[in-house]
Amino acid sequence: MQESVRILFLCTGNSCRSQMAEGFARALRPELTAFSAGVVARGLDPLAVEVMAEAGVDISGQTSKRLEELSEETFDYVVTLCGHAKEHCPFFPGRTRRVHKGFDDPPELARSAADRAETMQVYRRVRDEIRDWVMGLPGNLDDEAGQA
Repeated sequence: MQESVRILFLCTGNSCRSQMAEGFARALRPELTAFSAGVVARGLDPLAVEVMAEAGVDISGQTSKRLEELSEETFDYVVTLCGHAKEHCPFFPGRTRRVHKGFDDPPELARSAADRAETMQVYRRVRDEIRDWVMGLPGNLDDEAGQA
């Protein structure tokens, strides 16, 4: 039996985008083994939990963690989801391939939102973009790796 592809989703704070990607990968692509981490750990964003629940994916049990907390794990792919994580992504020995697929930062965009409805619209847009990209896994990993 073939081992599943092991993917780490990495962003700055492991609070929103990487959590969404991990949640969608676990829910929509159970043949993959998904993890998420951040350059730092900022805690799970409650609005990310809320919009993921709207999409039928419960990420409330996931935890925000730093990359160092996964030092014993091996990955086939490390997917950076923001420029900061791409710049600070460490070297991974062996067969690990680094892939960059940037998504807007919902908390950052929401700072200029006029109200909660506009804030939620931003979170939902990014959530849906992440879901659509995750649906193309693992095939689109090679597409993104070619562009990195």
